[in-house]
Amino acid sequence: MDPCPFVRILVGNLALKFPTVTSKPSFLSRIHPSSSSCYCKIKLKSFPDEIATVPLVQDETTPANGSLSHSLAACFNLNKAQIDKILEKSKSSKSNNGVISLRVDVYTGSNGMSCVNTDKLLGRVSVPLDLRGAESRPSVIHNGWAGIGENKKGSQAQLYLTVKSEPDPRFVFQFDGEPECSPQVFQVQGSVKQAVFTCKFGFRNSNNDRNLVSRTSMTENSTPRSWLSAFGSEKEQSSKERKGWSITIHDLSGSPVATASMVTPFVPSPGSDRVSRSNPGAWLILRPGNCTWKPWGRLEAWREPGNSDLLGYRFDLLHDTISSNSSSTTVANANISSTKGGKFTIDMANSVSTTPVHSPQSSCDFGSGSWSGPGSRPGSGSGSDFAFCCTGPPILQSRGFVMSATMEGGGKSSKAEVEVGVQHVTCTEDAAAFVALAAAMDLSVDACTLFSHKLRKELRQQSQQSVV
Repeated sequence: MDPCPFVRILVGNLALKFPTVTSKPSFLSRIHPSSSSCYCKIKLKSFPDEIATVPLVQDETTPANGSLSHSLAACFNLNKAQIDKILEKSKSSKSNNGVISLRVDVYTGSNGMSCVNTDKLLGRVSVPLDLRGAESRPSVIHNGWAGIGENKKGSQAQLYLTVKSEPDPRFVFQFDGEPECSPQVFQVQGSVKQAVFTCKFGFRNSNNDRNLVSRTSMTENSTPRSWLSAFGSEKEQSSKERKGWSITIHDLSGSPVATASMVTPFVPSPGSDRVSRSNPGAWLILRPGNCTWKPWGRLEAWREPGNSDLLGYRFDLLHDTISSNSSSTTVANANISSTKGGKFTIDMANSVSTTPVHSPQSSCDFGSGSWSGPGSRPGSGSGSDFAFCCTGPPILQSRGFVMSATMEGGGKSSKAEVEVGVQHVTCTEDAAAFVALAAAMDLSVDACTLFSHKLRKELRQQSQQSVV
């Protein structure tokens, strides 16, 4: 099936300037770039507000190149249903032919970090968004200065910002059950679903706990293990631990195409029933290659300290899969609610890197590097055949969305939904690696459950059989 249409609304390149001091100084003229801090709330209907710092610049016609970091302040991801809903609401409210507005409220103050809220609203900017045709073509909606507040004899403060829309098609996958129940995985497009993968959950043999499962054509003796000692846990095993979980992703022919294996047990920190950040549990995500399993990424998870229900996570992309001095790059580091659930996301424009691969051609060139259209890839794939040569997803070369996985909190029935940017899927193994990562993240919610609570029965089985 073809990918699903998505659109990203990108807001960035923020800068704020104030009028020069007049004979009757106003509140705005008393704000000095070197001593004052400002921030903004970026609002789009039906989406949570985004908050970003706004740098202050001297009163200039345009900000100098050094004043703009080409950074991304906010990103709103819209699927087909959300786009259609927004357009329909805009039309029904007698707006300009489906045009809605993105609003930026600018404040001076500490962004709520102080015990006493002294933040003051300086003004706001509304930018009309025309989403017609946004699924097929990128558009620079606004790029330049805009006045905020009331304009009184040139005393108006001005905000510099860039607003862009970009098409960002994605493959969407959905588990039809909990990962520990060995579910099928469907590719989804609108109301159409097609099975593309099956999952097999199990427990590794405790006598060979450090041996990863292997494909039928991959012998245990041929699998290099020097990298495992570099990433695995060497600590004394606790009697109170969750270990040995593994989930293997198979294509429709039954061949294993990715696996996630728990290589560091989830154990409570001394004197508590919580997995701590100083001693997290960990998974390896592996892909097949050269008749063996090759580690592709490492996921760590823990419970944040105190009485917080937040589950912290970090995902590292592994560069050298064989040598003992393996290097890695962190591409996701955040947290989600362990009770309400949330979304695990890898987004290079939002988190790790906002630096463009190519030098920007103008002050608005901070884009996400999303897929540019049908001509940018040879085909869209069908069923579990995602097309061409399998070279691995170029995550580190991306400037935009990579993947996300939405999951429920602990104790709730979860059917994780996975979105993957089309530029990161060049073969079945690419898609399967992201599905395996999503499964590991979902299982980590259970693995980080307080040890005073009992896990569901599927996770308490003491199977001694290896997963094939």
